[in-house]
Amino acid sequence: MSTNIKAVIFDMDGVLIDAKDWHYEALNTALDLFGLTISRQEHLTTYDGLPTKDKLIMLSKDKGLSTNLHGFINEMKQQYTMEIVNNKCKPMFHHEYALSMLKKDGYKMAVASNSIKHSIEVMMERAHLAQYLEFYVSNQDVVKGKPDPEMYNKAISMLGLEPADCVIVEDNENGIRAARASGAHVLEVETVHDVNYANIKRFISLVESEV
Repeated sequence: MSTNIKAVIFDMDGVLIDAKDWHYEALNTALDLFGLTISRQEHLTTYDGLPTKDKLIMLSKDKGLSTNLHGFINEMKQQYTMEIVNNKCKPMFHHEYALSMLKKDGYKMAVASNSIKHSIEVMMERAHLAQYLEFYVSNQDVVKGKPDPEMYNKAISMLGLEPADCVIVEDNENGIRAARASGAHVLEVETVHDVNYANIKRFISLVESEV
């Protein structure tokens, strides 16, 4: 029996928003206040896609960052991120087209991101995508962020669906691990430009044709 896909759940950074470097730059700007930095290599192989609070815990273990500074650094990082978002976050036509067509086709859509809820809300509004989405799941809505599947399990439950009914669009290792562990179908993308209507519909057709 073939599968009938009813919903698409998107990661945000690197999927709907080309913001992966924004978080990297913002956190490094905050860390630089205390003489610390995350190298590009460390970012790509270890920290990419994790919530800031988890990155700070790892930095305390790996680089001796005082745990007393976590709250302040996290707050500064969010401020720096918002400055970058206000300067750089703009609508992308292929994303607006993809989500508008998917909505027209009857799919439910949501975002599940390791970002905080305010960041998701601002970025989705500035990208003109908020109107197409049912809801957002942020790192503040779960106990464990990605790579734990809790975020995707919650999103699937909130949609009132089963994992087999859903496609998750992800781009980084931690997110892909979370998506796969949820039991949903996972469309892996390299860049935000891969997230287009044709690619998503092609993947859905592929999933639905599997018996």
